[in-house]
Amino acid sequence: MIRRLRGPSCRHSGKRKDQVKNLYVLMASLALHGAALAAPTTILFVGNSYTFGRVDPVMSYNVGIVDDMTRPRPELPEPNFTDTVGTRAWEPHPWGGVPGIFKQLADQAGIDFDVSLSTRNAASLRGHFLNTANNGNTDWDLRANIAKRKWDVVVLQEQSDAALPKGRGANANYPQFSAYADKIEKFIHIGAAETYTERAMYISIYGSVANCVAAGGTQASCNSGTVRTIPANLNANAAAQVYLLQTWARPDMVFPHLATVADANYPTVPDGRPIVDTSNPAFPNGFPDTLYYEQEGLAGMTADLRAAFAAKAAANPGFAGVIPVGEAFQRAVDTGIAKADGFYTAEGVYSMLVPQDKVNLWWDDYLHASKYGSYLSALVIFGKLTGVNPATFGATEKAAADLGIGPGDAVKLQRVAWDQLAAEGVPLQMIPCLHANPAAGGAGPGTRSAQVCGRGLAR
Repeated sequence: MIRRLRGPSCRHSGKRKDQVKNLYVLMASLALHGAALAAPTTILFVGNSYTFGRVDPVMSYNVGIVDDMTRPRPELPEPNFTDTVGTRAWEPHPWGGVPGIFKQLADQAGIDFDVSLSTRNAASLRGHFLNTANNGNTDWDLRANIAKRKWDVVVLQEQSDAALPKGRGANANYPQFSAYADKIEKFIHIGAAETYTERAMYISIYGSVANCVAAGGTQASCNSGTVRTIPANLNANAAAQVYLLQTWARPDMVFPHLATVADANYPTVPDGRPIVDTSNPAFPNGFPDTLYYEQEGLAGMTADLRAAFAAKAAANPGFAGVIPVGEAFQRAVDTGIAKADGFYTAEGVYSMLVPQDKVNLWWDDYLHASKYGSYLSALVIFGKLTGVNPATFGATEKAAADLGIGPGDAVKLQRVAWDQLAAEGVPLQMIPCLHANPAAGGAGPGTRSAQVCGRGLAR
């Protein structure tokens, strides 16, 4: 858990002296361990569109103060990232995404993070490690991004459904998820060069190719004889904290609807929103999409994801833990804060959000997060990594305001993040007066707004 505090810059009444005293005791303790006033904590987010946000306002949020490592870099002597849009015209670089929101939260809390993201559309952890998530563009050296610096913290986000049990998702492949989570963890911590085939790797883990397939792998992945040569990571850091991010359940895998594709009519349709897939002549009006959790619902899919990520973290002590983002999504649904159904019309077409709806954590494709889901994701990551209670921010939190999330919804999502982390046993510290709250509300030091910052939130 990382805490590098610059200290609160607000005035406080005598009623809060004990809380403020406790905070300064915490800061003094950190200083003794060389954390306070130290160099920024370097953090790398490894993932795909779940991490970079898929659509604005999240996708381009805070791009000026986070490092999108796959943006075009013609000024560098090394291979240039010349693919300016990833794989889709409606996803132009640079990307800020969830890391950009995380950075804003950390800055407001006075915790100094140097934030980078290495992301690629639909990339799996295997794709990052083997550089196979490039669609033929050799400029995207995703593994080299991991080896670029000596990271203090790395957050690994796997493909949305890859960790699920056999047959429970289009990309479900638990052996592959498990093996490449381990590969990246060791690459970060040890960094030794290696040469291997996946067939030999899986046989060493499962005893045979057949056992690998039985465990949820595909015949092709378990039996691949392609020789993989991985160079050493010269920036390996044995002290790095490596986290797995638990992905969330997907309404598009649960509720009946017609299959969709992205609307490629860009720039007339600037965000590639879903439209019914009518490409099959046998189904001119569309066809039903494949479902995987129609009986078990969102909760059943969440349970399987939780089990998969927990098992991986338990089996490998090299992981610092699991960040329970998917659990927080389910908690928001279960507590009635977030929309739980009504995602599609009776005709099977996605339903547009209407004002009277509850918070919708998913974007229109019911796969990616909406701005609300991305905000919740960032809150959970922030609380897990820093130990600062996300509910400390309150109604005037800046990232929420920037994203167009109302104060009431921001507070609700902060509370969901708090409750989820508390349920996980994460120790959380209330900062009596956050930098952001009085500033975001237009209050200067010594005003009533500054004095009551954080009041009523401490447990």
